[in-house]
Amino acid sequence: MGVTTLKRKLKRKRQGQTERVIKIKQLSAKPVIKNVDVEAIKASFAK
Repeated sequence: MGVTTLKRKLKRKRQGQTERVIKIKQLSAKPVIKNVDVEAIKASFAK
């Protein structure tokens, strides 16, 4: 008895895996932290 691969099922499974990886990467991505001049912000509130 030969072994056959279910190509459609395998393709669907891989698609779900890649979507899950992309979602995890998006959730764990950190935004770029920009250099902020704190003293300038404090001065603007003093006005």
